[in-house]
Amino acid sequence: MKHLAISQRVDIIPEYGERRDALDQNWHTFFKAAGLMATPLPNNPETANQIIQNNQFDGIVLSGGNDLVSYGGDAPERDETEKMLLDYAILQKLPLMGICRGLQFIQASFGATLKQVLGHVSTRHEIIINGNSQTVNSYHNFGSFEDVSDLETLAVSKEGVIESVRHREHRIHGIMWHPEREAPFRASDISLFQDFFGD
Repeated sequence: MKHLAISQRVDIIPEYGERRDALDQNWHTFFKAAGLMATPLPNNPETANQIIQNNQFDGIVLSGGNDLVSYGGDAPERDETEKMLLDYAILQKLPLMGICRGLQFIQASFGATLKQVLGHVSTRHEIIINGNSQTVNSYHNFGSFEDVSDLETLAVSKEGVIESVRHREHRIHGIMWHPEREAPFRASDISLFQDFFGD
């Protein structure tokens, strides 16, 4: 069974004065359905780096949640941790998959500009992928309309928001929808993860 590392969102709990790392429990159910398992990483670059250095991970997932700090987000520790994970994946030639915010992080890291988009939170909408239309869930406030040289666009919404990319050289892929939030899980999402993290 392939073993992945997955980043977590930062939840800020003012009444307790706490910043909590959090991951939807559905992720573990989704990974099980895909024949995978994952270890959540803390939003602390040094500790996360120690964990990945001392474990045999087969890939990395950047999960959803939190806007990037450069676009008004309030979790700089997450941006720093995910930068370390992206750099590590490239250096070690590990496959890395970005989900929603994870896709946005990939895009921004390779020079794409994000813009605020309306009507893309808690809804479903059509995208064009591989020349075909399909309906996906949507939970994002930002997106990119901009192709950049390092990233190949694989899917777009009707409004032109880029919904999926892959890197032209490295094993990096990103999707804007949340596979873990589908009930039941979509066979196409399970296959995507199996194929991407397979040998």
